[in-house]
Parts: sequence; C-alpha cells; structure tokens
Amino acid sequence: MERAWAWAGGILLLMSWEGLVWWAEIPHYTLPAPSLILLTLWENLASLSLSWWFTLQITFMGLALAILSGVMLAAAFALSKRLELALFPLAVVLQVTPIVAIAPLILIYVDSTTAALLICTWVVGFFPILSNTAIGLRAADRNLRDLFTLYGASAWQRLFLLRVPSALPYFLAGLRISGGLCLIGAVTAEMVAGVAGRETGLASRILEASYRSETPKMFAALLLLTLTGVVIFVMFNYLTRRLIGRWHALEQ
Repeated sequence: MERAWAWAGGILLLMSWEGLVWWAEIPHYTLPAPSLILLTLWENLASLSLSWWFTLQITFMGLALAILSGVMLAAAFALSKRLELALFPLAVVLQVTPIVAIAPLILIYVDSTTAALLICTWVVGFFPILSNTAIGLRAADRNLRDLFTLYGASAWQRLFLLRVPSALPYFLAGLRISGGLCLIGAVTAEMVAGVAGRETGLASRILEASYRSETPKMFAALLLLTLTGVVIFVMFNYLTRRLIGRWHALEQ
C-alpha cells in the first residue's frame, strides 16, 4: 500500500509538471516537460550510455577502494588504540574538507585525469566505511568479550570471530551511504575538472549541454544520474536484507 501511494505521488508530480509547462507555455530551454526529457534521453541514448558507463566505472572503482582501505584501517584501529588516536583525526579532516576544494589540487598533482577522478571518488566514500566499521568492531557484546577473555582468545581471534560479525550491520549501513556519495564524488570531480572528449562521464555531458543551452539534454543526463543513485541504494539495501535479514536491531 505504501509503495502504491509513492508511485501515485510520483505520477501526480510528473503530470503536474507536464501540465504546468503546457499551460504556462514555458520554453523548453527554460523548463522542459517530462515527455520531452524522455524523448531527448531516447534520442541521445547511445552517447549518454557511454558516458553513463564511464561514470559508473569510476563510482564503483572508487567505492571498491573505499571499502578496502576503510575496512583494513578500521581493523587496524580495533587492534591498536594508539593507531586509532593517531590516524582517526586525519580521516575526520579529510571528510570535512569539501571535495570541490580538494579536487583542483588533486588534478594538479596527478597526471592522469581518470586517476584524479578516482581519488576524488575514494575521498568522498572512504570515511563512512571507516567510521561505521570502526564503530561496529567496538560494538561487540560485553558478555561475549568476557567469554573470549575467559577462554584466552588471541587478538586476531577476537577480531575475526567476535568483532567482524558484530560489525557487519554497521559496515553495510556505511556501504549504503558511501554508494551514493561515490556517485556524487565522481560527478563533482568531473565537473571541477571540466574534461571533455569520448572518455568522459555524464557530468561532462551536462556541462556541454549547458554551454549549448540544451536544457532537455541536461535534464536527460541528470535523470540517468538520479536513477543510477536510486538503483545503487536499492541494490545495497537488498544486499543488507539478504545478509543480515531482520536479526539485527538496525534492520528492525
């Protein structure tokens, strides 16, 4: 029932948008109608799909690096409190610094534009993975920790047999956040870079369309980005439910 209401609300919004453009005779270069956006997307699907694939590659490669580095560093923090006190503030500084301020510097110091985009994407998606995983590794039940101490478990046994299972829901929560953030980071970095050519993403298509006042094409590329972000969130939400079901409080 809730999904039906959500679909009804979305359809009503699109119909209102279409009716407003038609009734007010708004020029397409100011505000295109949804029907024109879909038509433009269909007509430019070949070129936009190539750019979409490039953006998707950068997004998931950056997310993979964020997962690898975030999980490994969180595990190191769990094993060494001193290491956490030394490095976690640096991760916080990296998180709170706007990516639009970092991206130009990265583009200066890194020769490859693709590598620079990948680094920017990693920067945006890294902290939620690190923070959530580190919290999850510390969230193990105190009674179970006492039991592991009673049986003389080593630090590595505590990590893999106790802390990792307890951290899984927190890691998955961070993954859902980082998935969308990596997409935002990839698009933002490409806009800052202002790159053009065949090997570019949807952000470049939006910039090109804005320079030519092709507003319907801008909306078409934006629609692809929005749908991609929704699909990424739904995919990771489904993965979360498949892995931990409803046994954990975060999913109840």
